[in-house]
Amino acid sequence: MKKFLQCSGFFVLMILMSFASAEFYSSMTKVDYVEGSKILKFTTKMNTAHISDAIKINPNTASFEAEVKKYVNNNFDLYVNGSPKTLTFTGSQVNGESVWVYFEAGGVTNVSTIKIKNTIMLSTFPKQFNLVNIAYKGNQKTMNFQRGKEVNEVSF
Repeated sequence: MKKFLQCSGFFVLMILMSFASAEFYSSMTKVDYVEGSKILKFTTKMNTAHISDAIKINPNTASFEAEVKKYVNNNFDLYVNGSPKTLTFTGSQVNGESVWVYFEAGGVTNVSTIKIKNTIMLSTFPKQFNLVNIAYKGNQKTMNFQRGKEVNEVSF
């Protein structure tokens, strides 16, 4: 019985250690509609080390934030009511383990559908999961993106 408990304990320890070493790759984007100015404001949060691996630039270099903005611009597309929208970057900041990128799309009125293509870090990390939460005129919608499901659309 003692040997069984030792083996069981070892097995449980191995399982717990396998979970501890598992990386979780994700980004989260919040979208808010500003009705007065007809703007969709985007705030994207990513892990600093993960985005650094994806763009292959050290986060402590002067060009890191500019490269992150360029990367997001190349990996995030927005369509409102079927029409593509231009994204304008308004800022970014590196805050320890997180990188925040801010961008917006102007001239947005009477939204019936929002379609997004989000491929942020999907080619670098096979298990990457991107989440987008949208707030539009009191309605909340959530989109999920991962490899094989890079495009998502919601209706309002």
